[in-house]
Amino acid sequence: MSAFKSAFLNTLSERGFIHQISDESGLDDLLSKEVVTAYIGFDPTGPSLHVGHMTQIMLLYWFQQTGHRPIALMGGGTTMVGDPSGKDESRQLLTVDQIEDNKTKIKVGFSSFLNFNDDPNGAIMADNADWLLKLNYIEFLRDYGKHLSVNAMLARDSVKNRLDREQHLSFLEFNYMCLQAYDYVELSRRYDCRLQMGGSDQWGNIVSGVDLGRRSGAEQLYALTTPLLATASGAKMGKTANGAVWLDPTMLPVFDFWQYWRNTEDADVGKFLRLFTTLPLDEIAKLEALEGAELNESKKILATQATTLVHGQQRALEAEETARKTFEEGALASNLPTVEVNKSDLEGGMGILQLLVASGFAKSNGEARRHIKGGAVRWNDTVVSDETLSISLADMKDGDDKLSFGKKKHVLIQPK
Repeated sequence: MSAFKSAFLNTLSERGFIHQISDESGLDDLLSKEVVTAYIGFDPTGPSLHVGHMTQIMLLYWFQQTGHRPIALMGGGTTMVGDPSGKDESRQLLTVDQIEDNKTKIKVGFSSFLNFNDDPNGAIMADNADWLLKLNYIEFLRDYGKHLSVNAMLARDSVKNRLDREQHLSFLEFNYMCLQAYDYVELSRRYDCRLQMGGSDQWGNIVSGVDLGRRSGAEQLYALTTPLLATASGAKMGKTANGAVWLDPTMLPVFDFWQYWRNTEDADVGKFLRLFTTLPLDEIAKLEALEGAELNESKKILATQATTLVHGQQRALEAEETARKTFEEGALASNLPTVEVNKSDLEGGMGILQLLVASGFAKSNGEARRHIKGGAVRWNDTVVSDETLSISLADMKDGDDKLSFGKKKHVLIQPK
């Protein structure tokens, strides 16, 4: 028997997306009766979103797939302030030009998940700069300041933790909660938006908007959050030793994105299949029940499915085939990530330690030496045991030379 009347909440519940809902029965009833509009905010603090954002993107995806209208809100205005939620330090503020450039690049990625069309549930890309940059401060204080409780703001974990540690919290950041609450009210007026979703660290900001809407005469608004996601070993989603797992293929090769999911810990396979693929639940149940070497096949399916959502099926299958050729056949795959090295540096010979650092496999020569001593480094599938090895142009095979670290990390070294 279904736990909810609405297809959307049933889908979220079955796939593990729900952490908190402000009025569960009220929201379920609304979603089961009409096309509802909901939004999630994304501050364009960088030129791309990363894997850590995918839970929220999938919320919007399922919202549209179950017949409702999603809004992806760009925080062109709030990015100028900085969100203190879950952070110990102030966010580095960006220039207007940086924010605009980031917004343009991020918007492209959403088209992989959402249909932006004229249908009743066609997705909307909004930007809070459209109203926040035009706010008259005195009018805002008069009309909304009386409804915003400082007591409630001080009680939010995001603020309370900073104050308890006696860490600096600027008035600029403190206003972020006010602006996000106002965003919700403004979206309810412009688009009849009734639901705001986000990660559990955003609960305080979201319910502030629900409360502001109630006090300022808006229709009943709702809040829904997802659990903060980490891997089974406690690592933060979207982060690796080499940096963020970006969704933009110009910032992270598609093969590396595929490989990130292929390296999923055994205990996370089922959870990630439910959250980051659209596979049917009965199929996921079979895949997560596999054990030992067979579970690796489930990880490959996870990698291909997640990569298809972000980069399309063709690129995902190319990445899968590259992995198969590289790992199973030991062949040199042309789709591997490449590292370009100046020919002038190679003419007299370039040390293997330098190449490991340039490839991102080591952060220093000392770390590169440790990798070599541990037998983890290979050049064209031959183990490197000599840390003084020098590679010159004369030693290379038409620029298709493979440098490997461990069994799963490979790059092609190409002279330029």
